[in-house]
Amino acid sequence: MKTFTKSSIIFSIFLLTFFGEIAVNIACGPEADPYDYYVSYFHNNIQGDTYKPFSYNANVYLYDDNEVEDETQINSQEWAKYTGASVEDVYRIMYQTDSLTETQLQQFASKTLRKLPDSLYKNTFIKALLKNKLAMKYFLFAKSCEPLTVIHYNLWDPMPRDTAAMDKKANEAITFIKKVKRDEFLKLRYAYQAERLFHYAANEEQSINVYENYIKTSQVNSAVKNWGLAVYAGAIRHSGKPIEAAYLFAKVFEQSPERRIQAYKNYFYTSSKIEDVLKLAQNDQDRATIYAINSFGNSDINIKNLEKIYQLEPASLLNGALLVREVNKLEERLNNSSDISRGYYGSYFSRYNDLDNDSLRKKNIKNLTDVKQFALKLAAEKKYPQPELGTITAAYLSWMEDRNDLAAEYLNQLNPNQLPERLSDQYRITDLLVRSKNISKGNAFNNDPDLVATLKWLDEKRYAENKEDSTEKRISDRESTDQRFTITTRNFYQQVMAPAYLKMGDTALAALAMVKADINTASAINAISFNNISYQATAFWQNYLTPKSMAALANYKVKNSNTGLTGMLTQALNHMANDDFYELYGTTYLRTHQYEKALIYFKKVSASYQYFSPDDWYADDSEARLVANPFIETVNDYPKKYASNNQRFNKVIFAREMARLQKLIVTDKKNAARYYYRMANAVYQTGYYGNSWFLISYDWSTYANEQKPQYNYDVDYKLAKTAAVWYAKAMALSTNPDFKAKCTFMLAKCAQKQIISNADYSAYSYYDTKSKAYKDFIAANYNNPYFKELKTKYAKTPFYRIAVNECSYLEDFIAGK
Repeated sequence: MKTFTKSSIIFSIFLLTFFGEIAVNIACGPEADPYDYYVSYFHNNIQGDTYKPFSYNANVYLYDDNEVEDETQINSQEWAKYTGASVEDVYRIMYQTDSLTETQLQQFASKTLRKLPDSLYKNTFIKALLKNKLAMKYFLFAKSCEPLTVIHYNLWDPMPRDTAAMDKKANEAITFIKKVKRDEFLKLRYAYQAERLFHYAANEEQSINVYENYIKTSQVNSAVKNWGLAVYAGAIRHSGKPIEAAYLFAKVFEQSPERRIQAYKNYFYTSSKIEDVLKLAQNDQDRATIYAINSFGNSDINIKNLEKIYQLEPASLLNGALLVREVNKLEERLNNSSDISRGYYGSYFSRYNDLDNDSLRKKNIKNLTDVKQFALKLAAEKKYPQPELGTITAAYLSWMEDRNDLAAEYLNQLNPNQLPERLSDQYRITDLLVRSKNISKGNAFNNDPDLVATLKWLDEKRYAENKEDSTEKRISDRESTDQRFTITTRNFYQQVMAPAYLKMGDTALAALAMVKADINTASAINAISFNNISYQATAFWQNYLTPKSMAALANYKVKNSNTGLTGMLTQALNHMANDDFYELYGTTYLRTHQYEKALIYFKKVSASYQYFSPDDWYADDSEARLVANPFIETVNDYPKKYASNNQRFNKVIFAREMARLQKLIVTDKKNAARYYYRMANAVYQTGYYGNSWFLISYDWSTYANEQKPQYNYDVDYKLAKTAAVWYAKAMALSTNPDFKAKCTFMLAKCAQKQIISNADYSAYSYYDTKSKAYKDFIAANYNNPYFKELKTKYAKTPFYRIAVNECSYLEDFIAGK
């Protein structure tokens, strides 16, 4: 048991609690947003939506799984043109009919229009089909093929393909081709049905023959020809020609926006090398497309392919899409998050962050320079349809490398009022970032009218993106594929403005900036609480605020400013839940041991408020559950000791008892030693290693002890300094040797917390027992100065024998290890 206890302390209770506590912390935390995992201000759609699915994102295979154009709409438009019907009526019958309606159509195909149900009678497409028997026959044939061609695959219950039925239907389609020789529109569609049915039946030879004899040679200007090309490419692949198939999929990617994602995936399924596919290219457009597909599939910086594409097809929209993609890659690699603004997972994994690695940063700055040179070339040569994209890109990249004057020069070359909307928006964002240098330097900026106007504009933009009420769930619980202004605005408030206020020493306004960042709808301002703002905003309030900053915020609640930036920030404060506000206000006084003042603000919290108080929730019987009690006496920190359910404490009960003890120290000096000892035990238990951490902290995780103290209350939470002061006072006021032994031992435990805090965990692994850093850490624990005092002065006390029996460090010290 002693060996285990020692390991628990040495390894920060790692072995037992890592898989329990940290797993629970992550599982119960907000879900990570794969579209919002790095600091970005450069919108990935400013060049247009043509290649939106292939925007940069290292966390998902495709940024968007939806094609930029709808195949069903394209087909409906072609049928509308062919029949003279409306597109809406074609779509309704082609894609929205149920089985009953299709049965009715079959029954009335040869009958008069007036016998149709009212729901179908007025449909212009139905009228056209009843007048064109060949078209009606094809429509019904296509519907009969759907059970074979539209398959919803179930991984748990895979249905075998009915290849015989597919072959039969494909041959029927071939027969019908011969009956509609003069109708090229229907002939092409019958051929497409035959081709894909043969392909689905794994009859690749027949599928290829149909494409080459009927689809490839068709003179009809129809999207179906490219759909047939996609099927043909698949048949070629399954025939053992992957390189040719890759080239054909590249053609589909180039020509059919409605099949672009499918073509992209299939291109890579062929596993073909780019140099082999390029050999089949017939023109510069082919080559540019092949380079582009490979670039879209590459998460590394890849300016060389972009330069090749520009050289081949300088006017292609691929240039803009890939340029923006490279900028987003650079943002991920260079835009470091502020410590106060990391999200839930960013906070946990920040210790693995390599953005501060000098060699990597130099490499990425070199990449940034290369991308900027390309952007300037694109702007100067004016071969690209929107050369202004190059200038704005250069300005933004200059801001990223902290060359604000150069960024401003680039922006001055443009007139934002003459730019397309998305470029104009990016101009304003970049201009805001460039002008924010005064904010970053801590200069006064509250009354900057341009800054206020731009932030109001950003508010309008993000409100437009968030139609639903964002108070329903945390900001970070929602994926952000199309919330670019929301992310930009939040990043500006939390990554630029809040750190600037903090640098200026104004923690209250920094806190308001953190919350303002999360107000994504006009209605959200009416119901703000720690349950619906982001993790980083909640964490800032709960960790950084002190009685002084809370007093400033309380003053803003009473005297709400209506002007300038402060007015914008304080606007939300009056709508913050009072319970959250005053519960936190009281907690800040718990942290500073001003318990009477804490009670003043806890009284402002509603009677129905549920104070958090953890318990042994594994117990079946709620009455038998163990609960946290800060006044428990312990020898070892682990396993943590708990009390019975009738001794439950929350912040109010704790503050009341501590305030009582503080008064007794003054009024009952005879027993002051006992009161100090009880208070010291209580404040020790509110630390990281105690059972009542929740009284001063809002979360607990196993890795927190590896982080150096960073918050004001860490003097108690991690270092146990107040407990040490009170144990020392208790010992000084007592004449009882056994009591003094207890105080001395607890002082040793408090000292150990500072030893743990001073340890360099990066210098050795949890299991590296031979390194010097590990040995130094163990030696520091063995040589705890209070152990010597305990052995020298109190070796004959009853408590000393208990401590030696339970504390392995003390035992090893006595044994001279």
